[in-house]
Amino acid sequence: MTNPPLHRRLDSDKKPIIIAGPCSIESQSQFLKTLKGLDLSKVDYIRGGIWKPRTRPGSFEGMGEVAFEWVKEVQKELGFKFATEVASTEHVDIALKNGAGLLWIGARTTVNPFNVQEIAEALRGVDLPVFVKNPINPDLSLWKGALERLLKCDVKNLGAIHRGFQTFQQSKYRNTPLWQIPMELKSEFPDLPLLCDPSHIGGKRSLIAELSQRAMDLDFDGLMVETHIDPDNALSDNAQQLTPDAFGLLLDSLIFRNHTSKNEDFNNQLDIIREQIDQADREILEAIATRLSLVEKIGTYKKDNNVAIFQISRWKEILHSRPEWAKSLNLDPEFIRELYRHIHQQSVRIQTSVFNKEQDKQPND
Repeated sequence: MTNPPLHRRLDSDKKPIIIAGPCSIESQSQFLKTLKGLDLSKVDYIRGGIWKPRTRPGSFEGMGEVAFEWVKEVQKELGFKFATEVASTEHVDIALKNGAGLLWIGARTTVNPFNVQEIAEALRGVDLPVFVKNPINPDLSLWKGALERLLKCDVKNLGAIHRGFQTFQQSKYRNTPLWQIPMELKSEFPDLPLLCDPSHIGGKRSLIAELSQRAMDLDFDGLMVETHIDPDNALSDNAQQLTPDAFGLLLDSLIFRNHTSKNEDFNNQLDIIREQIDQADREILEAIATRLSLVEKIGTYKKDNNVAIFQISRWKEILHSRPEWAKSLNLDPEFIRELYRHIHQQSVRIQTSVFNKEQDKQPND
């Protein structure tokens, strides 16, 4: 689905959208002290976990519905719009009854289309912002599918939150960013507000600033950052929460980028460079076309000589040599290794097609 009928970006076109607050609401005192430390004029929504779905039982799973009473008491004193996660239709009913101003569906829920559908039905026609976090695993279709299910239930005030992905890659992050996936989502849903959750991507306070700036550099629409008055003693996600003071310093340090520029000289120079990129892309595609025509030729040669398609020694040689060539050209070897994996997959498909054509020509027994 392209260009879904989203009719607005939250309450305005303001950028960046800032959501901040504790991972979990542990007590009325903890919640109040955290919020008093924040400059609420710079925060659009206060987040707080009422329920905390955990990977394993026995850990802190939130205070439940009683926490809404604390939220309402603190709202009377400070005034703010409240955002929380819902993982079931019961959560939706309780959150709506207690005046939540924004809801989000978490990563563990997004992976299950049955759960998402039930939540979408419970939210049918609800006119408040509903955000969807990416699924735990790097599956763009699941993320898109969750948004589409909500749209079909007439939930149009939608947004998405990028919180990183669990992968088998070695990484300094709790959840690998894989920035290309949210960028692909944005390209298909251009009017969709896209926020970054650097707390869950990083998993460590020391990484939140660089991740937040990266999101701004990529033209994300805002941030959701976990903040706590005493992070080291938080009952959940203690390593990734910022103190209110640290959060204030983070906001002050961020460089917010313009989506476009009105500078005529800049735009003219940009057009010239883009023309050069277009020419380079044409040359790349011509080279790929030449390579694949040679692949088809070698496939025919293998078939005629009764030789198997996959030659592991040759593949190992390519996988070793091309990244080495990349180094001499100041290219990222891992990028080139991944590129050649895709090229090799296409090469195998082409040679397989050559073999199948010959089999199709043979008469039936």
